Amino acid sequence: MNWLAAATTNAPPESTQQAIGYPTLFLLVLIGALVPVVPTGALVSSAAVVAFHQTAPFALALVFATASTAAFLGDVALYWLGRRGMGSKNGSRWLEAIRARAPADRLARAQEKLADHGVTVLVLSRLVPAGRIPVMLACLMAQWPLRRFARGNAPACLAWAVTYQLIGILGGSLFSEPWEGVVAAVALTVAISAAPGVWRRVRGTAGPQADTRDPV
Repeated sequence: MNWLAAATTNAPPESTQQAIGYPTLFLLVLIGALVPVVPTGALVSSAAVVAFHQTAPFALALVFATASTAAFLGDVALYWLGRRGMGSKNGSRWLEAIRARAPADRLARAQEKLADHGVTVLVLSRLVPAGRIPVMLACLMAQWPLRRFARGNAPACLAWAVTYQLIGILGGSLFSEPWEGVVAAVALTVAISAAPGVWRRVRGTAGPQADTRDPV
């Protein structure tokens, strides 16, 4: 970690960091919304740690505005591309990418919850690791118009940005050095993202073991 500490110590002035950092954050979150392999939550938390240690009065507000706007625009663009694919005879690579990341069982649950609770599920989907894509595909299959999706997605992106920014603020407040807060925030976001998969594996291995036991 010495190299990370040295890089933080020799960091450029805040004005330079902001001139480069906010456009970079916007671009990476936008790409992460379109291509769901970029760890956007970790990016937002890391940016919040850096902003927490800056003296600029509106640094955290700018991180929030940048992240939530980029996430919203990326989601809307991906949904628009998915709708085009649904209406096309041959589909589209974007639609196939959405389908590939939405397993049948999770899609079925998303469709059921969407039918029961509507926009609320869309808002919560961005707060659940790997929950955004199945719900987005459920909206596509339910033929939600783009405007309806955008209305529900706006509060979802705001809640998502607030959540991961709070993780970054927590990391920044616990450590005096920004790099330590970044490491803590990234570790926490990775743990949160991995938790559902670990839980499903635990349940999957516990289920067959429970079935082999003799009935009481």
